Amino acid sequence: MVNERLSPTSYVVLGMVALRGPSTSYDLKRAIQRSIGYFWPFPHAGLYSEPQRLEKLGLLSADSERDGRRRRTYSITDAGMREVRAWLAAPTNEHFQLRDVAELKLFFNELGEPANVGRLAREQIEQHEQRIRVYEDMQERYGRVPSVARRMVTLRLGLEMERAALRFWTALREEEALGEGDELHGAPSGTRADVASDR
Repeated sequence: MVNERLSPTSYVVLGMVALRGPSTSYDLKRAIQRSIGYFWPFPHAGLYSEPQRLEKLGLLSADSERDGRRRRTYSITDAGMREVRAWLAAPTNEHFQLRDVAELKLFFNELGEPANVGRLAREQIEQHEQRIRVYEDMQERYGRVPSVARRMVTLRLGLEMERAALRFWTALREEEALGEGDELHGAPSGTRADVASDR
């Protein structure tokens, strides 16, 4: 085990190189955009600096082109593979995190115009429907490909989350259309706003 602390980005880089084989930072960027990037967004600058740090730690090795663009191609070392396997086997105690701007706006909705909630719901319905179409297309194209079958379980979780969000926003839109969402704007006792303000 290395003494220096590794971040989630470290494991994304190590894991992706382990899955893909020798990769440049650009290769990693493209591969992550088409896979992990759907549920784990992070600055792509890390895909250029982090491999170099992992190389210094002995978890990746690198070959550099001698001419042209002098690109560096990274491969995972035995020590890097041991680190990934130890991380996969370690307990995962972190609570599920969701950073959703729409949910943040919904929390503060009573400060704005009542019509904002219905508009927000319609926007979210469109976005979740679009993402579901993307995921279902990926499932159709890759769901039966043996080489990626074990990774597709992540797509199942993504689809469940998108469908749950779609159900929520659809129900909220219908409540707003019927005028039943008025209670959202009055912040009655027992709402999330009341609970949060008491802390």
